[in-house]
Amino acid sequence: LSRLIDSANAPIFGVDVEGMVTEWNHKAAEMLGFAKGDTIGKALVENFIQPENRSSVTEVLSKALAGEETANYELPLLSKFGERYTVLLNATTRRDSRGKIIGVVGVGQDITTLN
Repeated sequence: LSRLIDSANAPIFGVDVEGMVTEWNHKAAEMLGFAKGDTIGKALVENFIQPENRSSVTEVLSKALAGEETANYELPLLSKFGERYTVLLNATTRRDSRGKIIGVVGVGQDITTLN
């Protein structure tokens, strides 16, 4: 599964229940300029989301952590190098083998050229 996530042609990230990055695939790294090693263990919202979008992204993550998934959320992103992207995000609850919520997985689609 981790190989599929890393090689997907879509930006994919994962956070734990504290909002710390646990997954960051190759496409997310390529788009945003942050290598996986630069993101793992860091707070997603505070470190990788622009200030004007932090409250709405926090809300999406909170809903997913409560079991309410969000589909087709338009997320504006700014890369490390100043490039702007718009990603259509689906945030899905991540559960362990016993069904306990352990985080959120976000799968995006770059729709920058469509806007």
